[in-house]
Amino acid sequence: MSATVGGKQQNFILILILGALNTITPFSIDMYLPGFPQIARDFNTQIDKVALSVSTYFLGYALGQILYGPLLDRFGRKPPLYAGLALYILATIGCFTTTTIEALWVIRFIQAIGGCVASVAAMAMVRDFFPPEKSAGIISLLVLILGVSPLLAPTAGSFIIVNWGWHAVFIVLAAITSLIVLLVFFFLPEGHVPDKTMSLKPLPIIHGFKVVLTDPKFYVFALAGSFSFAGLFVYVAHSPAIFMGHFGLTEKLYGGVFALLSVGFIGGSQLNHILTKRFSNRQILQSALLVQALVAFIFLAGAVNGWYGLTGVLVLLFVLLCCCGISYPNAAALCMAPFAKNAGTASALLGFIQIGLGGLISAGAGMLPLDAITAMAVVMTASVLIALAILLSARKTGA
Repeated sequence: MSATVGGKQQNFILILILGALNTITPFSIDMYLPGFPQIARDFNTQIDKVALSVSTYFLGYALGQILYGPLLDRFGRKPPLYAGLALYILATIGCFTTTTIEALWVIRFIQAIGGCVASVAAMAMVRDFFPPEKSAGIISLLVLILGVSPLLAPTAGSFIIVNWGWHAVFIVLAAITSLIVLLVFFFLPEGHVPDKTMSLKPLPIIHGFKVVLTDPKFYVFALAGSFSFAGLFVYVAHSPAIFMGHFGLTEKLYGGVFALLSVGFIGGSQLNHILTKRFSNRQILQSALLVQALVAFIFLAGAVNGWYGLTGVLVLLFVLLCCCGISYPNAAALCMAPFAKNAGTASALLGFIQIGLGGLISAGAGMLPLDAITAMAVVMTASVLIALAILLSARKTGA
């Protein structure tokens, strides 16, 4: 099915719903961040331990990608979407009732297994509804909608937490997701005819993954984009410790800072939407990585020498997040372009690589024997340098 059949109005509705699906995970991560100090007090633990619930979410999110890719190709987009979101809603209610930090880690993992279907399906349906040459622009529009969630989620979360406590955040998340399910049911067409030839046996599934993974256009741009994007995961997981722990901001001020930095990510994605009309995806990606590497090195040098206060950290993170907003849509469009029939599998592998690397790298930042700001700068710099090296050596692979 082509989204152009119904004209601009149908395109708008499609983008709106796909964008709403993409907000489920950011809301799940960002909305409860201002509650970290309160959660730590309730569970008699440290904020760093609470931050592990973000890492377990990333882990579940990454593993879930592999589960849903073949299911989305075999059964169509909507049935697996309903099943995954039902699991997400149940697990989200479970987060409301948990009484220990260990239980929160486990339930957040299950929550992510369910919720990750939303972004996998949304990315696959971009390929279903829109031609490859328009994919980067559409992904940038989705990033705009996705970028609104970090603007709203921590601020809304801090309001909810101050008035009703951190438990109430998860009831709100369950309600929002239930509304999105209704929108999908009534207004989103099925983007992919179920492919009964797609086997769900282990060996054919592994073969399908191998076909995607061995395509140089996929693994080069998936790895380059994911290492570049890892900086965002490091920032999200460790921003409560930096801004509320190190700089002593209140929950409300932290929500404002998070919203401010989200403007950088949104601005980058929308600048990218303009750039794609004049330059190729590859040109934009390479330029964004060069700028990101330079700024990350400046951030690292200042962090090691103690040059920056709150303002300096905010300015540099703003620019780094802007680069993430530019680089990832182009990397995603480039690695998804060769795939039509198996777009669900390709989308799942892209998500697995992106979230898996991001989760591991963000967890690794917390294990470094450094202060929070220096650890963040070290990991961000190393990640983008790896991304740039992968992209610059890509021509040897035929990508």
